[in-house]
Amino acid sequence: MVATTARRARKVRHARVRRRIKGTAERPRLCVFRSLLHVQAQICDDTTGHVLAAASTMETAVQGEVKGKRKTEQSRVVGALVAHRALEKGVSLVVFDRGGYRYHGRVKAMAEAAREGGLKF
Repeated sequence: MVATTARRARKVRHARVRRRIKGTAERPRLCVFRSLLHVQAQICDDTTGHVLAAASTMETAVQGEVKGKRKTEQSRVVGALVAHRALEKGVSLVVFDRGGYRYHGRVKAMAEAAREGGLKF
């Protein structure tokens, strides 16, 4: 029962944040999702509904690099990779959507790695 309540509370927080944050073509949204084992990041243009770049620990290309690392280190790898892919597409300015999670731990590590990778938010 506690997990359902916590999940529902995160969804409410995320909905509250999403009322204010919108990704545009000039400044798309960098959204984060984390599960117990994996972390995902997408750069979305909400006006057209397209995902411009994405990275996840579930990708086969990333799994070899993150194997044996802690979850925060895995998040750093994903953050750097999504920043690299975004810069290849010509996206350098983004709006950060933490997905209802606290800016702490894996979410913070991913954001800092994306900043170091060249994204500005």
